[in-house]
Amino acid sequence: MLHIVKSDNSQKSATALALSSQKAPHRARVSGYNMSSKIDTREFSITDYDAAVQVWQRVEGVEITEGDDRKGIAAFLARNPGLSRVAIDGPAIVGVALCGDDGRRGHIYHLAVDPAYQGRGLGKRLLDECLDGLRRAGVQRVIILVAGDNRRGAEFWKRYGWEEIPGAFPMGIDV
Repeated sequence: MLHIVKSDNSQKSATALALSSQKAPHRARVSGYNMSSKIDTREFSITDYDAAVQVWQRVEGVEITEGDDRKGIAAFLARNPGLSRVAIDGPAIVGVALCGDDGRRGHIYHLAVDPAYQGRGLGKRLLDECLDGLRRAGVQRVIILVAGDNRRGAEFWKRYGWEEIPGAFPMGIDV
């Protein structure tokens, strides 16, 4: 069972709607961090694919399914340039977020932080960067799917203002 969760960002200022192509890494200080004190974030590139899959496989609640192969992710990234993000500690990818939109709604998939790096704000940072990109693209509503047995994931999303969409449930079909 999946829950549809959404966030309404329509209260954000209109000045955030300008599209920017800035792709420079963001520097984040992660307080209390016991490994590297600096974590960079940047645009997800298809060259990050293998490392991203490794992170997804280590994170409970993330299921790799059809469309998550290299070809599918490359197509997703090409359709949504600049929106998906990775967090890096030196050469290692330690967090991933797939982000895109269909012209009306934004979607975030596979937001995951390596278990050794969880609880230090990286998931929230990746989420914020995804939402900022969607706002710049003019998106006002973002939707995610959370697996029904992913309690920790559901708590993360609810902590940041996301809520279940009443009366909605996910449906799908393979084509």
